[in-house]
Amino acid sequence: MLEVSQVSFKYDSKKVLDNINFTANKDSHISLIGESGCGKSTLLKLIYGLLELKQGEIFWNKEKVTGPEDNLIPGHKKMKYLAQNFDLMLFQSVEENVGKFLSYQNIEKKQQRINQLLEMVEMTEYKDVKAKYLSGGQQQRVALARVLSLEPEVLLLDEPFSQIDNFRKNSLRRNLFSYLKEQNILCIVATHDYTDALSFSDQIIVIKEGQILRKDTPENIYSNPSKKYIANLFGDVNEINSKYLGKSFTNQNILIYPNELKISSKKTRLKVLVVENYYKGNNYLAQGIYEDGFVYFESDKKISTGNNVYLTCDKELVTLRVN
Repeated sequence: MLEVSQVSFKYDSKKVLDNINFTANKDSHISLIGESGCGKSTLLKLIYGLLELKQGEIFWNKEKVTGPEDNLIPGHKKMKYLAQNFDLMLFQSVEENVGKFLSYQNIEKKQQRINQLLEMVEMTEYKDVKAKYLSGGQQQRVALARVLSLEPEVLLLDEPFSQIDNFRKNSLRRNLFSYLKEQNILCIVATHDYTDALSFSDQIIVIKEGQILRKDTPENIYSNPSKKYIANLFGDVNEINSKYLGKSFTNQNILIYPNELKISSKKTRLKVLVVENYYKGNNYLAQGIYEDGFVYFESDKKISTGNNVYLTCDKELVTLRVN
């Protein structure tokens, strides 16, 4: 088990993390989400032991994680950390980079491991290419394979798919996170991509200004975000007073995602003048104006600007958000 207890951290006089507490079991997948500068990357570095922790404690399997002051080579031996700069050996081949940490005592076994990892990140055909000739996304895939080469017990990833195109990203995520589950590897990911958090996490930790704002399952956090800051991490969100959503509701602001608003064939209190449409492939994101400001909703068809529509949403949803 990973135990993070009362962790606070400063860069000089600026506090970056404030009283962080959570636990995580092996084979769990934890996503750290929050706006840039909230402390996600710093937390990963502290867990790994790259930074010296002055306040609080971190344990992996009851062994205290210590920092650079206690270790000649910083970093916990049972963990691997992938930063955003990849740290590849640019003048060596993809194969050499992935095999960097593997023993030469059994060459056949080493080669099998390299081949397995290259296949997982879909880089087999580039195994003889020097890293300097790869694109940023290709380098990121090689770096992922390399940190997995020694089968760590904990894998810490900082924006691991940031430079990988969508064509590769979806299959890579499925391959990687399935592999980590099979190997019982604890994975903690700092990410801005809500697909990473919603689709693959067991738990999401929302961080704001160095503090944990929320810890919960993806389903609970998305369904009941409780704060606009949290809802905004998953895309567009509307804040609509409940008086527009039904006669029986109290006068409170409700967080509503665009996909939760539906066009009504009947008149409702939420009358909207359409001012813009954004094509999303399978539908349109429409922007409209109502009495209190802008509202965003989804539509199967493009709605001519200047037209009025009436919107509604599920009453149970409104009741949940009010509570």
